[in-house]
Amino acid sequence: MNTPVTVVGGGLLGMLTARELHLAGEAVVIVERGETGRESSWAGGGILSPLYPWRYPEPVSALAAWGQRHYPEVCAELAEVSGVDPEWTRSGLLMPAVADVAEALAWGEAHGVAMRALERPELLTAEPAYGGQARQGVLMPEVAQVRNPRLVKALHGWLEARSVRFETHTEVHEIAERGGRVVALHTSKGELPTERVVVAGGAWSARMLHGLGPPLEVHPVRGQMIVFRAEAGTLRRILLEDDRYLIPRRDGRILTGSTLEYAGFDKVTTEEALASLRDAAHRLVPALRDSEVEHHWAGLRPGTHSGIPYVAAHPEVAGLYVNAGHFRNGVVLGLASARLTADLVLERTPILDPQPYAFAAAH
Repeated sequence: MNTPVTVVGGGLLGMLTARELHLAGEAVVIVERGETGRESSWAGGGILSPLYPWRYPEPVSALAAWGQRHYPEVCAELAEVSGVDPEWTRSGLLMPAVADVAEALAWGEAHGVAMRALERPELLTAEPAYGGQARQGVLMPEVAQVRNPRLVKALHGWLEARSVRFETHTEVHEIAERGGRVVALHTSKGELPTERVVVAGGAWSARMLHGLGPPLEVHPVRGQMIVFRAEAGTLRRILLEDDRYLIPRRDGRILTGSTLEYAGFDKVTTEEALASLRDAAHRLVPALRDSEVEHHWAGLRPGTHSGIPYVAAHPEVAGLYVNAGHFRNGVVLGLASARLTADLVLERTPILDPQPYAFAAAH
């Protein structure tokens, strides 16, 4: 192969994939329609666990477990090279008001994941700031978080230090194939010859593959979030109750999310979502009534029906690969799916069985 591997999409998944390919000795170019890491990678919360992980299919758990093991060392390396600390922090995940406690504990036992059932007094000991009414819950004390904007900045800096090429503000109009094999990308800046392409375009990935064999069942799902400026230590744990979570950053800021809205590619924020998120935060952590909402934003998650992403070689076009559809779990699944994508591109022994993530699998 004479041309670099071209990664379409400069978000977290695209940059992690580029990193894996570079580590394997491949020349890589990242093509991004805007700035790197500014879509769902920037917008999310950075919890290094699926929410209520026992409710997810096993292929999601497998990717998550691999990434959880490797994130501390990767974040340390990115920080050392880039000078930007992704702030990997073991906060623990506290989930009050869990109805299926027995199922959660059984899942934890089967997967070797630390998990404890808590009654009301223990809930309040685990998180004194909790103001909800739950009488019992589940604590996963080993769950960590990263700070998404810092993670993508660190990753970009690492790739730049390794002379990985970026083509930003370059929109891909078409993936050109000849005789069932990738030959080029047609972009807003002209034709880019290439023999291997990884599509990691998040919610926009299905558009890029339009007309190339079976459809990619990835759809945009809007998520709105807010952040409070609070004093450090106001909240100790990541707190998740029903469909709302609060994430304490080291500097005291507390992220609150997130909505699930099927609104196409519309990223507008709404007053209704702001009120809902703010009220939930005030109910769960009453101390936040005295803190201002510093920012309110929206991002588009690449959703699939099952939550299982596509990490696969295209079934009809040689040299074409996909790493997309991680829905709400792009950060925690990202390390493993990037490594698995590189395994497929390089035709080496994969870290996980790739079949559950193939086009023919249920997504």
